[in-house]
Amino acid sequence: MFSSTVENYLKAILLHGEESGAGVMPPGALAEALDVSPGTVTTMVKALAEQGLLSHKPRAGVKLTKSGRAAAVRVLRKHRLVETFLVSALKMDWAGVHEEAEALEHAVSDRVLEKIDELLGHPAVDPHGDPIPNARGELAGGGGVGERLTLASCDVKTQWRVARIHDQAPAFLDFIRDTGLKPGARVRVVRRDEAGGVVRCEVKGEGGAGGAGGAGEAVLGLGEAGKIEVRK
Repeated sequence: MFSSTVENYLKAILLHGEESGAGVMPPGALAEALDVSPGTVTTMVKALAEQGLLSHKPRAGVKLTKSGRAAAVRVLRKHRLVETFLVSALKMDWAGVHEEAEALEHAVSDRVLEKIDELLGHPAVDPHGDPIPNARGELAGGGGVGERLTLASCDVKTQWRVARIHDQAPAFLDFIRDTGLKPGARVRVVRRDEAGGVVRCEVKGEGGAGGAGGAGEAVLGLGEAGKIEVRK
């Protein structure tokens, strides 16, 4: 068992690798992710390295060891299963469950977690499309930014399905909900204006701008489009 602070550090490093595809996280990026001072990170990194949870190379960054990664994956599994439970079972707004899960992930026991997993039917992804590590500690995905297709890079005038939302800020999730671009929705980029930085999409799917099963239009900036992962 680790403290919530230790778990937050390990999870932040794991998430950085999952999102960027890099195995090493710069100390500055870790401080920013956790909203703490560089000095605080330096002290904690030294302590975690002494516990064998990560390795540290000066001026390069930190990397999870095998035991550190295993601990981080357990926390991430709890977080994403709790998010799924809050949305699916308790019908909470998906834009607000991230902060709730941040607190609950440190309190839920393994026994309760497995009951939640069983109740939900062993989901593979959470409401945002993020992969949920399985009970064996295996985490799917994790490719780098350049390896995934988003609405900013996919072929235009081709039908895609929204797979994952790479930004869990409540305001952005509210925008995603309002436009219907939630995971599972069908989407087609009608026009991408690189110079103007605008992407115009046609969205089909339950909850979209056109209603359940209907079609609507969504207009978003290239930056926002790059946070919406799509697959065939």
